Amino acid sequence: MKILFAGGGTAGHINPALAIAGYVKSRCPHAEILFVGNKGGMEERLVPNAGFDFQSIVISGFKRSFGVKAIGHNIATVKRMFTSSNASKKIIADFKPDLAVGTGGYVSGPVLRTAAKMGVPIIIHEQNAYPGITTKMLSKLAKKVMLAVPDAEKHLDKGLNIVVTGNPVRQEILSAERSSARQMLGLDERPVVLSFGGSLGARKINENLADLIARSGKDGKYQHIHAYGQYGKWFPNLVKEKGTEISKCRNLDIREYIDNMATCLAAADVVISRAGAITLSEIQAQGKAAVLIPSPNVAENHQYHNAMALVNKKAAEIIEEADLTPSLLIEKVDKLLESRETLERYSRNAREMAIVDANERIYNVIKEVL
Repeated sequence: MKILFAGGGTAGHINPALAIAGYVKSRCPHAEILFVGNKGGMEERLVPNAGFDFQSIVISGFKRSFGVKAIGHNIATVKRMFTSSNASKKIIADFKPDLAVGTGGYVSGPVLRTAAKMGVPIIIHEQNAYPGITTKMLSKLAKKVMLAVPDAEKHLDKGLNIVVTGNPVRQEILSAERSSARQMLGLDERPVVLSFGGSLGARKINENLADLIARSGKDGKYQHIHAYGQYGKWFPNLVKEKGTEISKCRNLDIREYIDNMATCLAAADVVISRAGAITLSEIQAQGKAAVLIPSPNVAENHQYHNAMALVNKKAAEIIEEADLTPSLLIEKVDKLLESRETLERYSRNAREMAIVDANERIYNVIKEVL
């Protein structure tokens, strides 16, 4: 069995592909796997680090503005579409895959389109509740279209071969347990708030969380774990300006990055975060109530649609970034934590949305198509 994977640009497209590939290897150790990604993209580092072969093409996405630089970029992108198709053809001819799997991002477009033209069956996986342009384009060529959430189907053409598989969730997320996680982190039974805005940090989230964290430092009502990100090193000083010295508050765990997310997520009562697809799948798997602040700076505003899939099931609250204020954020968190009944209902609804056997479902689709 030889499988070619194409996807990249963001961790949200790369990590699902790595999870699928890892599961395939665990079930079929002799499977040959090759990743194709963008030269210079983060996949060029992440894929080899995960132990898989990698080859690159040069491709870029279109910019949606009409400035001189954007127009120049888009002209170059058109040229790259032709050269990347030729590069993809050579890679596919050399590797001779039995199947090509796409997990989104503009890099998967030319690779899977070329594979289909060369007679290689293709399947695609869409992580978001609102399918991206690449998914919509490739869905017409795919033997199977795998969706993370049922809501995505209404945004696709009728008559496609669709199966809901969920998003791959790491085993450590699935197995982490609340009481042992709290013990590991040295937490007591007070409510725990977990917040983050991604590895780089989200300025708006940091700015608006400072009041809640400063308040918790003063009244000790909540325990709070927060990651301010690579570009948020100014955050502790902002909290200090609001009257709280983080280092003196044992109930505050404020750091640049969370490298033990499974433990922190299991320990939490409420999560404050963006609405990336994989993050939400992990929140659901752990059955956590959430206050979601979708990033407005993503294609097709897909994080808003991701968040609304939970909001509509009464599994999360949403604050759009344009409406975000410290007082509204505090109000949402207090509302959830002050009512045990409300908190348990949101938690239960989130867990009911979770698909915890996504890897097995996706593997079954692969076997069926092969």
